[in-house]
Amino acid sequence: MTSVSIAASARGRAHAVAIRAQSLFLSLLTAALLAVLTNPAVAQSSDASTARVVITGNPLGSALAQPSELLTGDALAVRRAGTLGETLSGLAGVSASGFGPQSSRPVIRGLDGDRIRLLDNGGASADASNLSFDHAVAVDPLVVERIEVLRGPAALLYGGNATGGVVNTIDNRIPRDPLSGLGGRAELRLGGAAAERASSALVEGGQDGLNWHVDAAQRRSADLRTPRFTPRSAGPAGPQASRIANSAGDSRSAALGSSWADARGYVGIALDNYRNDYGVTVEPDVTIKMQRQRTQLAGERRGLAGPFNEFSFQASQTRYQHQEVEGSGAVGTTFSSQGSELRLQAKQAAQPGLGGVWRGVVGLQLEQLDFSALGAEAFVPTSHTRSTGLFTLQELAIGPLNGSAGARVEQARIRSDGDASALATPRFGAATQRDFQPLSLSLGLVAKLGAGWQASATLGSTERAPAYYELYANGLHVATGAYERGDPGQQLERSRHLELGLQWQQGASKLHTALFATRFANYIALAATGLQIGVKAGAPTNRPEYRFIGVPAALHGFEAEARHRLLAGPWQLETSAGLDLVRGSNSATGEPLPRIAPMRLQLGLDAAQGVWRAGVALKSVARQDRVPAEDIATGGATLVDLWARWQQRWGDTDAVWSLKLANLGNALAYNATALRSARALSPAGGRALTAGLRLSF
Repeated sequence: MTSVSIAASARGRAHAVAIRAQSLFLSLLTAALLAVLTNPAVAQSSDASTARVVITGNPLGSALAQPSELLTGDALAVRRAGTLGETLSGLAGVSASGFGPQSSRPVIRGLDGDRIRLLDNGGASADASNLSFDHAVAVDPLVVERIEVLRGPAALLYGGNATGGVVNTIDNRIPRDPLSGLGGRAELRLGGAAAERASSALVEGGQDGLNWHVDAAQRRSADLRTPRFTPRSAGPAGPQASRIANSAGDSRSAALGSSWADARGYVGIALDNYRNDYGVTVEPDVTIKMQRQRTQLAGERRGLAGPFNEFSFQASQTRYQHQEVEGSGAVGTTFSSQGSELRLQAKQAAQPGLGGVWRGVVGLQLEQLDFSALGAEAFVPTSHTRSTGLFTLQELAIGPLNGSAGARVEQARIRSDGDASALATPRFGAATQRDFQPLSLSLGLVAKLGAGWQASATLGSTERAPAYYELYANGLHVATGAYERGDPGQQLERSRHLELGLQWQQGASKLHTALFATRFANYIALAATGLQIGVKAGAPTNRPEYRFIGVPAALHGFEAEARHRLLAGPWQLETSAGLDLVRGSNSATGEPLPRIAPMRLQLGLDAAQGVWRAGVALKSVARQDRVPAEDIATGGATLVDLWARWQQRWGDTDAVWSLKLANLGNALAYNATALRSARALSPAGGRALTAGLRLSF
């Protein structure tokens, strides 16, 4: 046996041992939790542990000039899906990239990839999901307690790759408030179009300011069952299918955390491990084996004397790897990255100034990412990204007016190692380096108009440094079916943004509307050149060439969402509605930008009485025929979901039973924001029932 095969065998045994250990850990943790649940005298409420909310959009905690949404509790439980993208898809302005049911990244207002910043408890979530649509996000929705979504540019606080918005997943792995006694929860979900079997368990506790947290989760799913469809790769007269081939998945996660906390702050550490093995929809014999390990430190101190009354820090280190395994068991390509981040933030004490109250925040952010791809599909060289950002947000409140201004200056350095010395056919050239100095500015105004009305406006300028693959890619990208080339001379991506909003709220009833427009002087687009590239020596296979090029572009659209309580009292009845639309074009040619969601209408009706809650949700998606030349139109569809929840009290334990019937009409629906190659093979799931049980104390 060769040394390579011995190493591969050892890695396989280590992986199997890790899987068994995680499964055993989950079983023991669930058993321990259920044992505690049967002893009500021990169980105590842990609500205090989740009282603090991470404010992604504005650390000052005041009203945001740009729209944001926080999912938690029942709202999150009803929406929770197997991927982060599918969990959020359908929120106003939010869709999902959708490369099959296992790989789905949020798309906000027509922007995806490196323009959407994914955060893990406010820190960078380093994975390879922005590199390719078939790479899953390394976040497990099962263990997330809150998700905050910020729509529109947030580059001021989080860098240029938040041009489209921010998605922050929040858990309590580092307890931010003192815990007393023992608390936790366990959850079981079964069914759905993918025959999902998912479970999670969490236990946390504390005494005298010292807190601890432990959680674990696992999710297994089969190939997604769909309404009957004809895969377009088989041609119009080809055989029909009722399942998405090679779309099954198996994920596991576990985490440990500890902190010391009192009424003025906390400091703590958390370690987590996430594994996800899943099929690639467009490659029937390829399985991706992903693993992410993350260590996070965080702390905050409030009530300080002097000009700054609050200080917080966050540091994280992430190791990420995924292997693309062929049907024979051979590893075709290995993607690896190591990322680290340090974020320091100080909040200024409020003080009188300019006829009002002045306060602000200043911060420093340091990030580094080392990326490598080895194997047959390595279309990007080993690269190293380093960035430093200084930012400030200042706010002045004068009566009903709240104005804000901010700036962020960055230094980004991206280096390619070029071709390895032993490479037979050079592709990436010699080692090279690019330096960028992005600058982002913003102005915001919120005006309280009385009677529950509020108007807002934001104006901003954002610059984003190109990602390493936009600079240095040169090779066949199997997931897109194209030969992709970067541009080492690429310039900063520059955009300007304007948004106007109007909000109203009175009790449980509310209305939000927004008009927005973004113009890019240099939008880095992956565009077809019309050339064909041979990718196999001896018997060339031609693939279309796509290049990352800078083009002028414009996006504009609107969002409207409303909720109104029809009945209050023993019976509560609420109705909701949402409408959104975004259009994107290449300003030079007038050609539509790719993968833009069509107009969407959503209607909902929720009822509650005592321990019962139930609802119906309708989502109607228009036909998207405004597409670039290399794409085809996507038909519209209307989907209806029904759900019900029943809450019981067992001593000090809450039990919530849930049922969800998705796609009641078994409608065939395709995702216009998905890449064409995957869209044709992976429609939405068919009619299916999911049942769940959640225990908490």
